[in-house]
Formats: sequence, C-alpha cells, structure tokens
Amino acid sequence: MFDVAVVGGGINGCGIARDLAGRGLSVLLVERQDFASGTSSASTKLIHGGLRYLEQYEFALVREALREREVLLRLAPHIIWPMRFVLPHHSGLRPAWLIRVGLFLYDRLGGRELLPASHGVNLRRDAAGEPLQDEFIRGFEYSDCWVDDARLVVLNAVDAAARGADVRSRTELTDARRVDGHWRLDLSDARTGVPEQVAARTLVNAAGPWVADVIRQRIGTNATAGVRLVKGSHIVVPRLFAHDRAYIFQNADGRIVFAIPYERDFTLIGTTDVDYRGDPGEVTISDDEVAYLCDAVSGYFRQPVAATDVVWTYSGVRPLYGDEDAAAQDVSRDYVLELDGGAGEATLLNVFGGKITTYRHLAEEAIERMQAALPLRMGGPWTHDAPLPGGDFPVDGFEALRSRVAMQYDFLPNHLSYRLVRSYGTRVFDILGAARSLDDLGRHFGAGLYEAEVDHLVRREWAMSADDIIWRRSKLGLRLNAAEVSQLANWLTSVHPNLLTPAA
Repeated sequence: MFDVAVVGGGINGCGIARDLAGRGLSVLLVERQDFASGTSSASTKLIHGGLRYLEQYEFALVREALREREVLLRLAPHIIWPMRFVLPHHSGLRPAWLIRVGLFLYDRLGGRELLPASHGVNLRRDAAGEPLQDEFIRGFEYSDCWVDDARLVVLNAVDAAARGADVRSRTELTDARRVDGHWRLDLSDARTGVPEQVAARTLVNAAGPWVADVIRQRIGTNATAGVRLVKGSHIVVPRLFAHDRAYIFQNADGRIVFAIPYERDFTLIGTTDVDYRGDPGEVTISDDEVAYLCDAVSGYFRQPVAATDVVWTYSGVRPLYGDEDAAAQDVSRDYVLELDGGAGEATLLNVFGGKITTYRHLAEEAIERMQAALPLRMGGPWTHDAPLPGGDFPVDGFEALRSRVAMQYDFLPNHLSYRLVRSYGTRVFDILGAARSLDDLGRHFGAGLYEAEVDHLVRREWAMSADDIIWRRSKLGLRLNAAEVSQLANWLTSVHPNLLTPAA
C-alpha cells in the first residue's frame, strides 16, 4: 500500500513524486515509456517568465515563473544557466514604448536578484546586430535561463528514488479503480507484459498530453472538459551566429519565435502553436511548420534559413486547459489542478497544463490540495533550497567545478569535460572515478560518448535504449552517425539485457 501513486514521468509527475518522497511518504511513480519522452523533452529549453504572456494579462503566471526562475537556477546550476535575449525592434509591429514597459515589468515582477536587468541595444554597434538585416537598428536585451529539459526531469526522478520512491519507467497503468477507500492499480511492464497489482491511498494523474486518456480509459470517468492539445515544433540548423546570446523575434501574426545557440554548433528555432488531434506519441513537425519557422527568422537574418538547412526537428504536445474558441497561441500556459473524490472515496488529483519553469511550485500546490488525503506524519515543503543531483555547488561556481575536473582528469578534451560537467555537475566524479586516461573510460561509441558514461546512465538513470541516451540523457544524436548508434544499441543489448531499475 503506497501513500501516493503518481502516473506520468514528465516534469510534473517527477517533480510531485520527488516532493512527496522528500516529505517521508511512500510513493510509486510509473511512466509508460522513458522519462521525459513526451512534452517535457520537446520544449524550447527555457526557464523563463514568458514575456509575451504580459500582453495576455497573465501577470500572476509571469510573476510565479519569474520567481521560480532564480530558485531553479540555484538548485541546478549545471543544467540551468543564464542567457541574454536580444529583441530587435520591428517598426511595423509592437511600438518601442510598449516593449520598454513590458521589460520594466519583467525586471520587477519576480524579485530578480541574480540576473542582470534589461537595457537597450544599438544593433549598428553591438555584435548582436551583425547577423541581422540592415533595417534593424535598435533593440532590447533582457535575461532568462536555458535548461536541459530532459535532464531536469530525470534528475527529479533520480532524487525521488534516492529519497525512497519506487520509480519505474516502461511501466504502464492499465486500470485504476476505487476499492474500500483506496486505489487498486493494475500495472504492466511495457516490455514484457508482466502484470502486477498494487494499492495506493491517493492517485495523481500527471500524464501530460495523455491526461484525458488516463481519465477516460484507465479510471473510467469523463471529467476531461477543457483539455486542449496544442502542438509545438522546433527546427535545428547549423549555427547562424557566433555570439552566445539568443534572439526573440516578433512576427506579424502576433506570435514570437526564438533563435537560440544550441549544442555549440547549432541554432534552435521555435516554436509553433497548432491545435493537435491524434496520438501525442506520434506527433511530428509538418512542412507548413518548417516553412513558418524558416520564414519567421529569415525576416530578420541577413542569411535566409531554408528547409534544406534543417538537420533535426522535434515536436511536442502541450496539454492546455482553456477556451476551445481561442487561438492556440492565446490559450493560457497556467496549470489547473482538479481534485476528485467524495467522502470515503480514495482521492484523485488530475494535473492539466503547466510550464517547466513552474513545475516545482506546481508540486507544492498539488500536495497542498491533497493534504486532507495524505498522512498526518507528512513533512512540510522542502524543495525550495534542496539542490538537484549534481547541483550542489554555488550558482556561479560552474567554471570552478570545470577547472577542478580539468585538473583532476587532464586527459579529457576541453569539449568533453565541458559537456560532462554541464550534464552531471558534481556527479561527474561518479562517472570518471579513478580513470587516468581515455582508455580507462572503456569503449568509445563516438562523439565523446564512452562506456563509463553509458554504464552510469543505465545503472543510475533508467536509460534502456540508444534513444534514451542520445536524445534525452544527451543530444549526442546530432553528432553520432547511424553505424555508431547501431553499435551503441548492440552494446546495450549484450551488456545490460536484464537491467530493469538503477542500482542504489
């Protein structure tokens, strides 16, 4: 009998499971596929307040997100770091005074402490103007943060397990029903089909874009009014500019598109907002979306971006909660928590919507909503000051940690030591151990991916396939060729054929 069972291994499910486990409760977390295999790995990779939401008068959402922005930066400075954004002024769109007012509010709503304030930019003199067309003379610059979204999810799952949660990927909820004041849950190992039955006093449905499917098909109710699926797609192209700042471009349709430095050699461009009907697991970018993103940035850059430049794309489905008649871009990104269960019935909490930036606060609010159904022995909120795994170093201490790793493991190429510290923070020492040469790291699969890292991902982070490793635990899929990926997949099958859960 678990105190709480959480369905869904995206950012909200993993965040809730971590918070609950840290309060001393017995927690089960199940995910049908790999962690962050859906929406949570298909974001624009930003921890941000959402500048454009100010136009929609979403002041509470922006304030909460801005507050969380610096909280998360402190908790995970290895996978979250500050980034400056340049907004070129387009004379035919929003007036400059309106942008200045928006940035004034953006600087002050969230109690900013760590990040520098916004200011104007002369694009004729600043390096940010070099890749832009001549018509863009002035602009604005402000702060937000970058995040490795999939690793943020996995690290929450890792910490939940370290605090006692039973964390299972590739485990599907096939049925849920209320029995004698608790939930009886039927589970199935998604790879073997082996069934299992467990019980929980409270059930959290955090299945992301599948939240309505869980309600209808697993729990058997129709309480799904207001759920709206919206697709967001991104393209990745070879690097378009040399500096390390990102761009935010206004478009004539009222939307904005980001162009962001990505994985050293690339530029990430996104996102779109398109209503989606279909299986979220089969979502892909359309030709129209590729054309839209290429046209949006080509209206700003000197060098046009064409579909033939695209080296990778990804799409995700946002489970929003809002007006069906509103344009997809105008539906609120805020979250909705719905509690279900009468007197004597086991409690169900359905989680709709949400942003990566606000996941930690969402988890606290979710637990507060469930308070009456949870054991009295439960501890209080704690995640505000508790670093995620590998993030136990000062917010400005990344370079010092990298230097320490470079000195201790002087055989590592600079780009490899940088990637490893960015991915694992202080836990990089668990991977490198007593290695004195690259040969000590074992087999090399290509692009700086060695057996020691793969073994860590399998044993500690639930990686079970090549895709888990090269697209979610890392983005090395951009650099590995087909033969190298096949070699990695074959090695996983031969060396770890029966590994189901990470080692303690």
